[in-house]
Amino acid sequence: MLHPDYRFCPRCATAMTVGEVGGRERKTCPACGFTHWNNPAPVVAGLVQVGDEILLARNAAWPAKMFALITGFLEAGETPEQGIVREVKEETNLEVERTRLIGVYDFTRKNELIIAYHVIAAGQVSLSEELAEYRMVRPERLKPWRAGTGLAVADWMRARNLPFEFVDLPVRPQPDASQS
Repeated sequence: MLHPDYRFCPRCATAMTVGEVGGRERKTCPACGFTHWNNPAPVVAGLVQVGDEILLARNAAWPAKMFALITGFLEAGETPEQGIVREVKEETNLEVERTRLIGVYDFTRKNELIIAYHVIAAGQVSLSEELAEYRMVRPERLKPWRAGTGLAVADWMRARNLPFEFVDLPVRPQPDASQS
């Protein structure tokens, strides 16, 4: 999928065109030769365990009742493990005691690559402005969805012999392409 907002070259501001580069359709600049590779963004995700419960959070921009793992973009110069420790601290103010890789998952809908960790944390939860609320959930009550971080939750539950059923997320309306 080509990034829809990448219309002008970041080097020379010429309108980008679409052409085949490296066997794939990519946006390129006809003036200076810049190629937008549109590689997936690395995202870290934490299944955060505090005591015997899992912390799920709702982003301030999400609808009510939609809760998920703690996630964030990996920053330059940090390892994925450092990234999830930073994200957990920034978003919840919890202190990370241990991390263990759950797995790596594609999230093609958002052009992201998710690196998911089981995080053992402690402390008093204090949410950042990014998050509206949180819930503490018993592990056996988690309800993974069929993509992205949901697959990490399912793998984590499967590794602990916890039964689960996938849930479907509500379908979000897509913008009408003819209106662009």
